[in-house]
Amino acid sequence: MPQAFVIEAIMIAIYGQLLHPDKPVNYIVPYTSIMELYEFAESQEPLMNDSVEEREVRERIKALIDYLEEPLNKKKIQRCLQMPWAVSSSILFTDHVQLSVVNAMDNAYYGESFDPIETELILSALRKEVPLLTDQFEMIHRMIEAKVPVQVYDIEDFSYALEGTSTV
Repeated sequence: MPQAFVIEAIMIAIYGQLLHPDKPVNYIVPYTSIMELYEFAESQEPLMNDSVEEREVRERIKALIDYLEEPLNKKKIQRCLQMPWAVSSSILFTDHVQLSVVNAMDNAYYGESFDPIETELILSALRKEVPLLTDQFEMIHRMIEAKVPVQVYDIEDFSYALEGTSTV
């Protein structure tokens, strides 16, 4: 069984190494973070400081959107949108990477400390009992302060997270 992590879709586009892990991985992605990819793709604001990295990330965002819009993948995603907290069938990226989309619902439980997508990430990790993977140090700090009962890893520690997690 692949190791599972809850993650935002944009992280998969920004951090290309996430698509080349040493072990099988299933990324659980809230649907709203997939919709956010479209906003990033259309935004004129820079996503990266370096122009070469900016171009590469934008190309990966477009490629990810295109891949998720392929008929079979789109159908898997549309099915999970029928019910709150439904999870799509696995969408295969590589031999070691698959993605599952969750129709997460922000219930405002963590609303004072976290934005809606952060809340959906946390709630998804809680429901699936898997770690959260992020590059947002501030979010990690807020999770610790709020005593959120979710294991969280910085993306820089992805290799360590692969060693330290159990399969789901």
